[in-house]
Amino acid sequence: MTDLTRQFFDEVNSRLSRLAEPNRSIDDAVALVADALDAGGVVQAFGTGHSEAFAMEIAGRAGGLIATNRIPLRALVLRGGRELSVLGGAALERDPNVADDLLALYDLNPHDVFIIASNSGVNGSIVGVAVAAKARGHKVIAVTSLEHTNRVKPKHPSGKRLSEIADIVIDNLAPFGDSTLSLEGGIGVGAVSSITAAFIAQRITIGVAETIRRRGKTPPVYISANIPGGDEHNRALEDLYGERIRREA
Repeated sequence: MTDLTRQFFDEVNSRLSRLAEPNRSIDDAVALVADALDAGGVVQAFGTGHSEAFAMEIAGRAGGLIATNRIPLRALVLRGGRELSVLGGAALERDPNVADDLLALYDLNPHDVFIIASNSGVNGSIVGVAVAAKARGHKVIAVTSLEHTNRVKPKHPSGKRLSEIADIVIDNLAPFGDSTLSLEGGIGVGAVSSITAAFIAQRITIGVAETIRRRGKTPPVYISANIPGGDEHNRALEDLYGERIRREA
């Protein structure tokens, strides 16, 4: 193991250790999601850029909750009638006006909870979806870097950050700029936000499943589609939610 690899391991490990400790925000998120699922809601997961990995960790994976839906920006092209060219570059991610068109593509239930991940927490689409979700009466959980977001200006016309809109804010503990290491010449490497966000996603998932079990119910959880009976198990539970959950590429 090189010195830099060891340093990165230590940076990651120290943050995961902190996130494994009692965390009021994560506990509140677990309770909110468990109550929402009990009421018939689903989790609406949203993230853009590398933060879409968080949404994929929440929705539609083995060991994850069935009652989850991932909202990707490309749905505006797949089902929203926009040209393929809009997916080039970061313009769509930064556009504050996409939220209403994007959410209109989904069958939202009043009990649905939004979990939105963004390291910076300031891009137009991220804040726009949070604003639109709140306007529709949904609770919003944010996963963001408080160190980063507090040092940059919001890009949404509201002048707000994701952390200033959400009902619950979970700090992913990533540093400003995300990189944890610096090479000679000031080159930053060793980004950590995707790793800590994935851990947060799993803490929420595990906590919700455990809460549901404590309430005397069987947690509706995916099993791997690559083991015998996996597809049948998953489809039977997915069918309970119909078009409210989508599993698009």
